Amino acid sequence: MVGLSLRLSRVTGLLSSLIGLGASNTFAERPPNIIYIMADDLGYGDLGCYGQKNVKTPNIDRMAAEGIRFTDHYAGHTVCRPSRLVLWLGQHVGHTKLTGNRARNLNGMESTVAQRLKTAGYATGGVGKWALGNVANVDEINNSGHPNNNGFDYWYGYLNQGNAHNYYPPFLWENREQVSLFGNVLSDVPLARGRVSKQKVTYSHDLITDAALRFVRRNKEKTFLLHIHWTIPHANNEGGRVNGDGMEVPDYGQYADKKWPSPEKGFAAMVSRMDADVGRLMGLLKELDIDNETLVLFTSDNGPHEEGNHKHAFFDSNGPLKGFKRSMHEGGIRVPLIARHPGKIAPETVSDHPSAFWDFLPTACGIAGVDASDREDGISYLPTLLGKPDQERHEYLYWASQEGATSIGVRYDKWKLVRYRRPGGRLNGKQAESNDDWRLYDLSKDIGEEDNVAAENGDIVTQIRSLLKRDGLDGQ
Repeated sequence: MVGLSLRLSRVTGLLSSLIGLGASNTFAERPPNIIYIMADDLGYGDLGCYGQKNVKTPNIDRMAAEGIRFTDHYAGHTVCRPSRLVLWLGQHVGHTKLTGNRARNLNGMESTVAQRLKTAGYATGGVGKWALGNVANVDEINNSGHPNNNGFDYWYGYLNQGNAHNYYPPFLWENREQVSLFGNVLSDVPLARGRVSKQKVTYSHDLITDAALRFVRRNKEKTFLLHIHWTIPHANNEGGRVNGDGMEVPDYGQYADKKWPSPEKGFAAMVSRMDADVGRLMGLLKELDIDNETLVLFTSDNGPHEEGNHKHAFFDSNGPLKGFKRSMHEGGIRVPLIARHPGKIAPETVSDHPSAFWDFLPTACGIAGVDASDREDGISYLPTLLGKPDQERHEYLYWASQEGATSIGVRYDKWKLVRYRRPGGRLNGKQAESNDDWRLYDLSKDIGEEDNVAAENGDIVTQIRSLLKRDGLDGQ
């Protein structure tokens, strides 16, 4: 009966949404600007408004107090690249077919959220980490995966996934131009006792943030979509180390005197630096008198990492959740979502509406007055933002992964189903099928997923698996 009621809820919710759009448009006179901020590897418990005690995030906490905080929002995947693809296309990984961090370029023909909002007259910009066009040098600038070929009028930041793991890269991209960063060519600097340092100077995060603020200033008289995809607090685990100590920020700031390991001071400093930049953005919106005309959202691309000698448990980065990056448990995919729009979103609102990255495209399209009916995976959460009762709900939320010990995750009402793969087993084929390990958790009682109740609730496991089979997802 749960499945039937959810299907009926989806149908009636869809009808209500269509009727509402036909009767009136909440943003008929002027659709708002939309700024979508995504952190990299920020955990559910890394913000003060989600329970963090040691790392200070006053600006993001204020944003939550002035808007809505979602408790049950999910990333598109447990790792970066597939999660971003889900966001751009409004489809879960069962349809994007990207279930790991392998190379995958957008091709310029797929309809991204930026392309759709351009049809409504939005100026479209993005900064930070792209990861879906392998543009590594000037010979590849016309690559179909370039953001300029996928709906973005403007892009500043990283294009290549690997390059984005270095906070002091030799260059960034501004549209199709490679921009050299002063001082970031590696050179030997002699230190005491014969040691040598690879000295670097220009911190990419600061330039990326400045580019975002410039885009807002340039387009203050227009309606715009801006994606800010910061690379912090991802570990600098692939781009080399600065001064030999793993430092990933110019300084440790307010955490310099803490008796913490260097990677933890660096992590905290990155989060607080990012928080300060949220404050700069909010200040700019008020300065330009477009604060009331702008919807700002803040989230993270997946759960917290455990890389570059950082330990996610040090700051309790996953909060009450089990697992972290690369896990199908809640800690790997449940992420913060905060939205603020003065005059439209009621302050100090908290919502437990289950939503996911693939819902952003229909939400943005609903705001802009653009049709998104061909994206069946996504459901607009605009009614929840506006405090309306006609919010359509998902029948279930779905993830599949090539990485880690868990291969499938499903959120079904209060239930969470996780499939474990046998060590060395395959995602597909008889080997995996002959050794199924499906574990069920009741999130209403067990948000930490400690008690596997599959044996007592075999009917629920069967029901969920039958839905996956119906939709062609059981073989992932």
